[in-house]
Amino acid sequence: MPERRQRRPKAPRPTPPKPVDLARWLFILSAVVGMARFLVQVSDREMLIGELRARQPELGQDELDAAATGGTFFSLLLAVGLVLICTRLANRMAAGRNWARVVLTVLAVAGAFLGVVRLITVGTGFATAYGLVVSPLDLVFNVITMAIDAVAVVLAFQPAAAGYFRSRPVTVDRAPGHP
Repeated sequence: MPERRQRRPKAPRPTPPKPVDLARWLFILSAVVGMARFLVQVSDREMLIGELRARQPELGQDELDAAATGGTFFSLLLAVGLVLICTRLANRMAAGRNWARVVLTVLAVAGAFLGVVRLITVGTGFATAYGLVVSPLDLVFNVITMAIDAVAVVLAFQPAAAGYFRSRPVTVDRAPGHP
């Protein structure tokens, strides 16, 4: 009779310090706000059809409607997927995975950089000069997500949080009978 392997009980997950837990929820909130911003942008059907008509004037109205509907549906799937990815990364960070904290920080810094560039282009008039229309609502979403991300990154790198990520020992599972 083959010998049954007994599974080792999983060690209880350590409770993350308050700053890490709060950073997790802020990263998730930022992703949800970003998704809302994205959905507000793609929900303007007339703007989408106008863009499509300008780029492909040979398309008929039925084709334009189908393309706008397909683009909106694809955008919705993409937005939900990105929120799920950010949620998974934030939960991994809360479980003590430093690599997830680093990935979330890189994403937040990249988003903040692009947000600042957007604010500068609008504030200096470059956006208008090149015919780019940026709605005030889009700028509000931009500032909100930048603020949420900044607070989340600061919380994730507080001294209590840094100690939490350093204290996670690396464990290697070895098969029974192997040194």
